[in-house]
Parts: sequence; C-alpha cells; structure tokens
Amino acid sequence: MPASISEIHLLDVCHRYNEKPVVSNFSVTVPEGHSLALLGPSGCGKTTLLRLIAGLAKPYSGAIKLGENVVASDDSWVAPEDRNVGLVFQDWALFPHLTVAKNVAFGLQRSASHKNQVQDMLDLVGLTGYGHRLPSTLSGGQQQRVALARALAPQPKVLLLDEPFSNLDSGLRNQVRSEVAELLSELRITSVFVTHDQEEAFALGDHVGVMNSGTLEQIGKPEEIYMRPANPWVANIAGEASFIEGMAHGQSAETAIGRIELTAEHQGPVKILLRPEQLAIDQREGTEGSRVERVEYRGSDYRIFLRLDATILEVSIKEPFSLQRGDYVNVSFTGRPAVAYSETTSNGI
Repeated sequence: MPASISEIHLLDVCHRYNEKPVVSNFSVTVPEGHSLALLGPSGCGKTTLLRLIAGLAKPYSGAIKLGENVVASDDSWVAPEDRNVGLVFQDWALFPHLTVAKNVAFGLQRSASHKNQVQDMLDLVGLTGYGHRLPSTLSGGQQQRVALARALAPQPKVLLLDEPFSNLDSGLRNQVRSEVAELLSELRITSVFVTHDQEEAFALGDHVGVMNSGTLEQIGKPEEIYMRPANPWVANIAGEASFIEGMAHGQSAETAIGRIELTAEHQGPVKILLRPEQLAIDQREGTEGSRVERVEYRGSDYRIFLRLDATILEVSIKEPFSLQRGDYVNVSFTGRPAVAYSETTSNGI
C-alpha cells in the first residue's frame, strides 16, 4: 500500500549547530491522522525536529519524507512554502496590527472563497464574530485559537505545534488543550507537537516519543511510556517516580517493603520503579517503618513523601488521616506488577 501524503517519515536525521550535534540518528514514522508528542527537557532537540520537518532548517544528514515525497535529504530540498505544513509557534506570532480575520487569512491565496475560508476557520475554533478584533483585545486562549486557525486555514497535510500552551495559565491551558485535542481528532490531521509537560504529551499524543540530548529514548503509547518506561531516565520524565532496591528471583523481588511482583524476570540486585498510586500506607506507633517527611495537598489527592533509610518514596492517598512530619507509617505495594532495572540500566538513579 502506498504511503499517505500526510504520513511523516524521519530517516536517520542528524542536525548540528556550530558542529555540535543536537539531533542524532533520529528515525520515526507518524501515520496519517495520528499525533506524535515529543516529550523532553529544554535543549533536547525537540523544537529543532519541528523546524526540520517544516523546512526552517536543513538536516545535516538523513532524510525527511512527507508521504512518498522526499522534502529533505543530501540531494533533495523542498522549500517550506511548498511542503503544505502548518506551524503553531510557542508565542503564537500573531501580527498585532492586523485583525483576527486578516491574521487567519495571511497564508491564503486571494480568491472568491477567501472570506468564506476565514469564516469557516473562525467557526471551527469557536471565534465566530471575532474577525474584526485585534489580537491585543483577546485573551491568551483566544489568541492561541487564532494561531491555530491561521495554521489550519491553508488546509495543511501536516500540523506542527511548538509548546502551544506554555504561555497559558494552568486552568486555561487544560481547557484549550482539550479543545485542540478534540479538533485534531475531528479533522484527522497528522500532527507533531513538542512539550516538556508529561500530562500534555499524554493527553494529546496517540504516541509519545521521549527525547534526551537529541536522541529518541523510547516511543510508544502514553500508557506504555508511563507503565513500562525503557529506563529510569524515561521513568522520571514520564511522571512521579520512586525507586527501591530489591533482590530479584524470577518475576518477583524482595524489598524493604515486602515482596513486589515484577513485569519481567530478573535475577540478582535490581532497582524497582514505584509510582505513587502503586503504594499504600497505614499509620503506626513508635519509631520504626517509614518516616513522613512532607505532606502535600494536590486537590484530587494528597502526596505523602516518606523516608525509608536512604530512599524517598512518594505515595498518593485520598485521605491524609492526620499525618504530620515525623510520623511513622507502614508502606506496602498494592499496584500492578512493577518495572525493575538491573544495575546496568539503573545507573544515575
């Protein structure tokens, strides 16, 4: 079956700035209508990848294909304006002196249907009646939607989003994120967006690629990245993570909090990933067990930070039952089987 025109293929892509590698041997395919979230810290190369796909930078080596069309390689180059790719910038990059309608129309060819296209886009993003307004009169969420409408107006085959929600406060960010996720799903447009926010990546990405220093550490569905991270570094960036030492015998390990079932067989010393929801506690008298270091209220739950010898464990509970710093509790493992790492993969925890 021939590749769809809106599939994205990156084949051993490398890029450098001043001879310093920023993307190394990066390969990934984004199927038609799917979204890929690139998750990683600042400086990991994720925004550079967007620029390479959009044509704002040329790869040092490797190839980029949109469908069957090679748009960048050692001997091929397609200009950004000919790639049919939409881009939403981190700061939205709206023209302050142009109305909303003129911002949306900026990339469109003038035609008899020009005004109808603009109106359709404003209707699509929930900004009907805002065409005459200037960007400065809009809220942050409304400005973000104008930027999205402008990117979608030329009907691109691919949409790229560079941390599009980072300038919004948390409440508005969640609302707009949900709106964008619903819109992308409805349009079935192939999309890639970058973020340093794990929650954002999991909410918007059909697949999540975790990046570190220009390389792809792991790619998979959000639940796979969270529940079965390839290494401790991925485990930490994918969510709250605690690690406890254990002695493995097959698919279980003995630890300071008891026996823990494992997702795979191991032998000998291991470090085991524990998510907050995999642990339970009960209060006890005396000075044995795990010591409460801190209690945080998160709205939907309480986070209890415990010290067990030299290990800090993070536990999620619904009711704090009068826990205070200095109290001692019993900790038990209650969740799904845990991921364990051998000494060769657990260095740096």
